Amino acid sequence: MKKRTVRQLSDDELRDKRVLVRADLNVPLDDHCEVTDDTRIRASIPTLRYLLERGARPIVLSHLGRPKGKPDPKYSLQPVAKRLGELMGMKVGFVETTDTDEAMKCSNSISTGEVLVLENTRFLGGEETNDPRLGRALSALGDVFVNDAFGAAHRAHASTAGVCEYIRPAVAGLLMERELDYLGRALASPAHPFVSILGGSKISGKIDVIAQLLPKVDAMLIGGAMACTFFRAMGLETGTSLVEEDRIGMARELLDSAGTRIILPHDALVAPSVERPDVAHAVARNAIPAGEAMLDIGPRTAESYSRAIAAAKTVIWNGPMGVFETPPFDKGTLAIAHAMAEVTKRGAVTIVGGGDSAAAVAQAGLADSVSHVSTGGGASLEFLEGKALPGVEALDDGEAE
Repeated sequence: MKKRTVRQLSDDELRDKRVLVRADLNVPLDDHCEVTDDTRIRASIPTLRYLLERGARPIVLSHLGRPKGKPDPKYSLQPVAKRLGELMGMKVGFVETTDTDEAMKCSNSISTGEVLVLENTRFLGGEETNDPRLGRALSALGDVFVNDAFGAAHRAHASTAGVCEYIRPAVAGLLMERELDYLGRALASPAHPFVSILGGSKISGKIDVIAQLLPKVDAMLIGGAMACTFFRAMGLETGTSLVEEDRIGMARELLDSAGTRIILPHDALVAPSVERPDVAHAVARNAIPAGEAMLDIGPRTAESYSRAIAAAKTVIWNGPMGVFETPPFDKGTLAIAHAMAEVTKRGAVTIVGGGDSAAAVAQAGLADSVSHVSTGGGASLEFLEGKALPGVEALDDGEAE
């Protein structure tokens, strides 16, 4: 999936050009419409600065939340544009519309050295249906298209894929390039030992990832509630733990085909419920009480998984080991985060696959201590599953550098 990038455009292709940048500014806002986590805004800045340094005039598109195809003040990008300006230390304009004469006028009149943010693309009915008319209208706002929204690349929307039908060049931004580079190299030519860590609640959501990674990895460490479906496939008691009854047979087949590569928790941290952390205790995996649930991997497992990570040269992590939002059920997930940070220091390539895993690494204060934290939970998952990402497929093909 080698795509042309913004770095491969000449200065003449960028100087004084209106560059339509599809960013991923889908950040959380509080009840007062203040940004509570600006990670994705910060991730978009290197591409915008790159464009400004080359005399381009960036015009930013993004979605925010799920406003269902019509304007909704609580999903306005105005506070996001404000925060972007604060972080960049410069003027960032905002237009309350996206595909109107006003937006066109502002895109044409933006001065060199300024950034313009247009209103939420999901306020437009044709965005999520990839309406060709909207794709064409959006393309008229720029002379060049740069997609830097890896987190939305798995959606065939008008602002990610449809717009590329009408504007060229259409290239990857610096963040998109970084995502494709790290994830692509990890899948195509990983340094060994290659270890994957998969967690989360449901095996069904990770089946395709398991199928793609299993032939490539030296070890696959399983955590989270999905481990309990594997336990049941082994005939073990799982108490009140979440188990996908209709996936037990599939789990058994995976265990049979994987040999020793799939590694399951040796012990579990259990409690009657998440609301009873005060009585949490560790038990062996074959001793989960009938009235309790596994809510995290146990301490022995955290130690053994950390040792496996320490010996790796490539590590991909997707999904928490337990209910990490509620201590003490965060201990297993935090142990994985620290182990990844340590092995990164020794030169391993470590990739955190977005979503809850990214939140856990940030919670541990270790986001800058691993090689790459993906900004796209769903997109990184689909990439690891081997699926084509429409927002990437639509870009210009590039040559290997």
